[in-house]
Amino acid sequence: MFANAGVTPSTTERNTAIAEFGAATNTSDAAARSRTLRDVAENPTLNQQEFNRAFVLMEYFGYLRRNPNDAPDADYTGYEFWL
Repeated sequence: MFANAGVTPSTTERNTAIAEFGAATNTSDAAARSRTLRDVAENPTLNQQEFNRAFVLMEYFGYLRRNPNDAPDADYTGYEFWL
């Protein structure tokens, strides 16, 4: 999960994520999976990496009421400018 998020976990974070599954023989434990997902989603490094991108995207949707690649932009240059 950390790899998919693009985050390198600390040793403690990695061990905590592994420990969620404890003695389980597989990863089908939905509660453990959800706790691990939450740990990754609340990771401070991930928050720091993605906050600005998410904030600018929310402004496009909420304030400008359009998608980042809608007219007059045919691509994401306006969105990328604000990043």
